[in-house]
Amino acid sequence: MRIPLAAPDLSGNELRYVAEAVQSSWISSTGPFVSRFESTFAELCGVRSALSVSSGTAALHLALLALGAGPGDEVIVPSLTYVATANAVRYVGAKPVFVDIDLSTWCLDPEGVETAFTPRTKGIIAVHLYGHPADMDALAALADQRGAWVLEDAAEAHFATYKGRPVGSLGAMATFSFYGNKPLTCGEGGAVTTSAVRLAERARLLRGQGMDPERRYYFSIVGYNYRLTNVACALLCAQLERRDTLLARRREIFNLYQELLDGIPGVEFQPIAPWAEPTPWLFSVVIDPRRYGRSRDELARVLADAGIETRPFFVPLHTLPPYLHSSSQGHPRLPRTEMLASRGMNLPTHTSLDDRDVAFVADVIRRSHR
Repeated sequence: MRIPLAAPDLSGNELRYVAEAVQSSWISSTGPFVSRFESTFAELCGVRSALSVSSGTAALHLALLALGAGPGDEVIVPSLTYVATANAVRYVGAKPVFVDIDLSTWCLDPEGVETAFTPRTKGIIAVHLYGHPADMDALAALADQRGAWVLEDAAEAHFATYKGRPVGSLGAMATFSFYGNKPLTCGEGGAVTTSAVRLAERARLLRGQGMDPERRYYFSIVGYNYRLTNVACALLCAQLERRDTLLARRREIFNLYQELLDGIPGVEFQPIAPWAEPTPWLFSVVIDPRRYGRSRDELARVLADAGIETRPFFVPLHTLPPYLHSSSQGHPRLPRTEMLASRGMNLPTHTSLDDRDVAFVADVIRRSHR
């Protein structure tokens, strides 16, 4: 593709720090960059602890284990999210219960969450979809009333804020992904954040095969090898140094897309709640085929022919084979999720784009309207 959907920006101290890690021989899961990244990321998220892990999926799994989710439990999740959110619930033997979205945020609908509670509900996973925070106060109030917890899935929402507070500090725990297409990346990796000492200790124990921190090679529980390497954390430390610059350029791209696409019939933008400052991850549009004259998939083919990579919104999880009958309601209809999933697409968003690239994408979209 002439214009890829995503590309990492490694133009800072990434090479230098990786070389330092290699030259020091600290290339496994211990080393100065691990502790440096974890302490810096915890401070930025406004929490006591951040644990680096091998992927965003591993982060979800560890958090659910630390929170005590297990067989017989139900966990409320949005259907419009990446499949890892529901997969991690299955990993611990619990059942994901799918709920529709609120069109004003594209995140969990609190009213739908309220009706989805059962005596088996253990908690809620609040996905900050496409960088926009979920309505955390409403979800927390529902959870508190029923003795449940809220886990933030902030895989796509690095440094977003909710009512002035950073995501990662709003639930009992939070998880992040540092996959190659994310604003902050080390290729593959993740993090778990929390201010609860007990939860942090439990997650740390599970992350390192269950080895007792006070007694080497004594394993008190069955754990997992979910640690992240010093080399990967070297990349993350370099990325954190430039986080403001990286996010600022992404916001410029978002603003330019909005300016150039504004007024095209049938092209709608991601809504932003008045209390939210989203992360500018991937610029998202929703195509109304009746007003635009083409479907989302038809437009994607036009853009691909022009050398522009896009991607559709996530396929609703409740329609996928592993989850067709997962919900306690059988196979629910989630009309807002299904509508948005069939019409939404992500446009190229990364700091390697220049304004001419964005203008070219917008021009193809404008000329394709009929």
